[in-house]
Amino acid sequence: MKAEIVSIGTEILLGDILDTNTHYIAQRLPALGIDLYFTHQVGDNLERLTDTLRLAWSRSDLILCTGGLGPTEDDVTREAIARVLGETPYVDPRLEAELRAWFDRRGAPMPERNLKQAWLTPSTRPIPNPRGTAPGWWSEKDGRIIIAMPGPPAEMTRMWDKEVAPRLRERATGAVIISHTVKTAGIGEGAVDEMVSHLLKSTNPTIGVYAKADGVHLRITAKAATVEEAEALIRPVQEEVERILGTAVWGRDDDTFEAVIGRMLRERGLTLGTMESATGGLLASTITDVPGSSDYFRGGLVAYATDLKIAWGVDPAVVAQHGVISPECAKEMARAAREQVRADLGVGITGVAGPDEQEGKPVGTMHVAVHDGTEAHVISYQFAQGREAAKRRAVTVALQLIRRVLTLTPGPSPAERERGGRRPG
Repeated sequence: MKAEIVSIGTEILLGDILDTNTHYIAQRLPALGIDLYFTHQVGDNLERLTDTLRLAWSRSDLILCTGGLGPTEDDVTREAIARVLGETPYVDPRLEAELRAWFDRRGAPMPERNLKQAWLTPSTRPIPNPRGTAPGWWSEKDGRIIIAMPGPPAEMTRMWDKEVAPRLRERATGAVIISHTVKTAGIGEGAVDEMVSHLLKSTNPTIGVYAKADGVHLRITAKAATVEEAEALIRPVQEEVERILGTAVWGRDDDTFEAVIGRMLRERGLTLGTMESATGGLLASTITDVPGSSDYFRGGLVAYATDLKIAWGVDPAVVAQHGVISPECAKEMARAAREQVRADLGVGITGVAGPDEQEGKPVGTMHVAVHDGTEAHVISYQFAQGREAAKRRAVTVALQLIRRVLTLTPGPSPAERERGGRRPG
């Protein structure tokens, strides 16, 4: 089955939002045996959208649209699809009743403009959307399918996962392509490539090595008649890759560093606290993006000013001798964070995010430390890729260092857990 994706919205063309929907769908088509040939981004213009859909209709079996299903005048996806089908939209009574009930439950009158969200055509069936007011469209005619889904990612991903993908899977006839990712840290891209070089000659599955922000990833991809057969091809190769790379492997597939570290802390019965300067609380925010992080994250301190660092326990003599932008200060911040929030591990981050130098230190200078109650472990480096990138890189380095320390740190004893889990030191 040949497919095209059409992302609809002028805000995409203006760069106001990132088209994550195409990325999400494209990643999932190979496992359904669907070949993606083209992607498009089109503004909220009826003529241009109709032309794009007609082109896709002329050469592909499946057209997947996202966006343009709202109630406003410039939401024209339904109108464009109806033109391609050569059909006239009509208001479906059941959809209208559901739509009015949605507004009634919220104690608000339904604007009549929203009525277009209850439209269908003779070749169209609605796709449920419990997260919004806009049902999707599943239109079939002349052996082709056009599927329209909402633009907001939370609505689109749910509709894809629960409604669209299962129905497409039932129609899959071609070979499927399955990929799994092994994620590593602490080894460079060249070294990883060399370590698995004898496996890179494989043609099915294939292995790709990629440098990413959180380390080096290895993507193992197999093609087979069924998902089960593809998984069977991948399994022994993935096991061999993980055996070779050993403790450098920190995650797989959709794992994130913060989630993996959270599991490690929870399994060991350990807690974590942070003191951040250059990153402004971004590390604490990243850690708490993981549901259940309150099990192990005690709290975070943002100490931008030097006097605040000292007030929260950083030794003023260290600041006077080494400065704030120093590995010694990062170690002190990690120790103070641990003590202030009564955690087993403390993290300290200090540096120069930019755009100006500080204490004569160049932009991108960062010092990240983790204190485990006995000693402080520190990483110092430079990463001059802009303020936002420098902050995110520091968070990634901090997470990598936490993992490294956790592999060396035993959990608290039963007696220490009775005292609240924090080991003395």
